[in-house]
Amino acid sequence: MYELTINQLSQAEFLSQYWQKRPLLIKGGFTEFEDPIEPEELAGLAMEESIESRLITNHNNDWQSFHGPFEDFAKLTDQHSTLLVQAVDHWHPVAAQLLEPFRFIPNWRIDDLMVSYSTPHGGVGPHLDQYDVFIIQGQGKRHWRVGLPDANLKQFAQNKSLLQVEQFNATIDAVLEPGDILYIPPGCPHEGYAVENALNYSVGFRAPDQKDFLSGFADHLIDSETGNTRYSDPMLSLRDSKGELSSQEVAGIQALMQDALNDPDQLKHWLGAMLSQPKHDMDLAPLETPLQHTELESYITPNDIIERAGGVRAIYQKLAHSIVLSVNGETFNLALKHLEAIKLLTDFPCFSASMLEESLNCIEFAQMLTKLINEGTYFLQEDD
Repeated sequence: MYELTINQLSQAEFLSQYWQKRPLLIKGGFTEFEDPIEPEELAGLAMEESIESRLITNHNNDWQSFHGPFEDFAKLTDQHSTLLVQAVDHWHPVAAQLLEPFRFIPNWRIDDLMVSYSTPHGGVGPHLDQYDVFIIQGQGKRHWRVGLPDANLKQFAQNKSLLQVEQFNATIDAVLEPGDILYIPPGCPHEGYAVENALNYSVGFRAPDQKDFLSGFADHLIDSETGNTRYSDPMLSLRDSKGELSSQEVAGIQALMQDALNDPDQLKHWLGAMLSQPKHDMDLAPLETPLQHTELESYITPNDIIERAGGVRAIYQKLAHSIVLSVNGETFNLALKHLEAIKLLTDFPCFSASMLEESLNCIEFAQMLTKLINEGTYFLQEDD
């Protein structure tokens, strides 16, 4: 539905020249762009308890931030206001299609689609993000300024939930029109204000830090009851000071911790579960009467289209003798012969069921797919 062009660049050229290096204004990235969602629909999502939303106002430079769900939109005034809704791709299948042109970035890096509606002069102020983002201009126009990373820029809190940055020198200063796109790498200061009523779509990317990885792996060791090797020192000798923790002991502790990470199978199973875990609730429709895997072949016909629900995170990793498929935090071990079938589940939003015919004859694959269909992460759409 949406075809992305990146100025005159190929995807490979964009990655080598701009990705995580410098911002880029992409004029006409989507030609003849049509908004996948209306402002009224966005407001409807912001009224739901399970959907994260915010409303930000900046009247007379008095910045205020309000968290949804919202019962009314009295604070969404004719000027100086912005409504933001997170993870719209989890709830709006048409809007979810906006993510597909950006999947030349690996699935596990893509986070979600945030949609904002702003009245004239509305925005969230100058700020920094610690992740990559593509910002697509929908209806209306928005004036953007983007700078390069500057370690000397000071950040400050306008209130408890609105962190901003001091003014910066801009390398991009432009008014975006429908179909234009901004790419902004991590750490680049930026600010955008609506020139007229405007919709914007932000494709955000995950960038876990060391704390995220280390704490997540520690939780995995606890849950799996592994990592039980204790510190030992059979070659301990007398020393002059009882209070010293020696460099050799520090190295031994470091090696003990590193050993827990050195099991590639365990590491990949944990990474798959962690990186495929959605951050936000999802609009899934589990089957009312769950299937048994023995019923799957009769339930699916070759004319069916299998679709992945919006927001579902699906990634796979190759092991020496198997494949680990991870879907929304759950992992499955499958034989290497199912690689092409697994790619259908992870790489495409929908595909013909006939392409799975060979794998459906395998019990382990059928059990996995039955579970996913029962949970609603994948579902059937009859082919017209």
